[in-house]
Amino acid sequence: MAVYTNVGFDEADALVQRLGLGALSDLRGIEGGIENTNYFVHTAKGAYVLTLFERLSAEQLPYYLCLMQHLARRGIPVPEPVAEPQVRPATGADLVQPTDRARCELLHFVAGKPAAVVQRLSGRSELSPTAWHCAELGSLLARMHLAGRDFDRVQPNLRGLGWWNDTAPVVLPHLDVPQSALLRSELAYQNHIAASSAYKALPRGPVHADLFRDNVMFDVEGSTPRLSGVFDFYFAGTDTWLFDLAVCLNDWAIDLPTGRHEAARAAALLDAYQTVRPLEAAERQLLPAMLRAAALRFWISRLWDFHLPREASMLTPHDPTHFERVLRERAGAPTPLALPLQAPHEAVAA
Repeated sequence: MAVYTNVGFDEADALVQRLGLGALSDLRGIEGGIENTNYFVHTAKGAYVLTLFERLSAEQLPYYLCLMQHLARRGIPVPEPVAEPQVRPATGADLVQPTDRARCELLHFVAGKPAAVVQRLSGRSELSPTAWHCAELGSLLARMHLAGRDFDRVQPNLRGLGWWNDTAPVVLPHLDVPQSALLRSELAYQNHIAASSAYKALPRGPVHADLFRDNVMFDVEGSTPRLSGVFDFYFAGTDTWLFDLAVCLNDWAIDLPTGRHEAARAAALLDAYQTVRPLEAAERQLLPAMLRAAALRFWISRLWDFHLPREASMLTPHDPTHFERVLRERAGAPTPLALPLQAPHEAVAA
């Protein structure tokens, strides 16, 4: 969520008025993140986020925008993209399955870049989650996976194994000998896992693939906090649900300074997830490998962003050594989780 492209007030105002959101009252660039240009937008009708896509193409973007719309219309708390009012369906079956024309109208252009406007979620991120927060996330993640089963678009995870294989040679010259050895060995291991019949049989569908603490909001008003939404779906793709779960465990259930496993938070997240969608036997078996895969994915991407940064007016690359520590912890502990080897006796129906 850095700012690579500066957007003028008048240009943003023209867009939000065309979308029927009223006159623009405030436009503010968002600092943090590294992929896209983001602005907080305030209009006469409420608060929104304007995103200009710096790497994703107009051909790739319908997958992400339509997925968000699909999930929002199935009760998952995600920011729904704003479409042109005249083509946005209001009643009937189209609320569940929008027309092709409506899909196209989710994507706009600002300053020569493809763009989207989405609702701004209420609440705030919890950067020091407890077991309770992890349980809320686990339940939501499982419901999101089930809600995406009938999503009709398929797009590979663009930061999946193929991208790791392509990017590793680019970052290797920047590493020392132990780091190079770790990257080469782990990449070979993940290619071996991906070729196995057990991996190919894993259940899969749309995944968020980047559901870190700062991409989840909790509403803290009142006596009982609640998970109010998840956002930033622009690393989503069609992948194994287990990989999505591993990404969450590697952020929500570790000690950030050391990268070490936190058993209580991990158990809370896993138990809540399995209450909604019990893991299959192959998933329980391959979870340690997917924890390593998720750590490798973010180590490679952070190495890439750190050593080959793009120019931006607001940009702070993440420290790549964090996920190096996580990967070493995961690779050094083949069974790092006290994972129940049997599924829960009861599960909530989809």
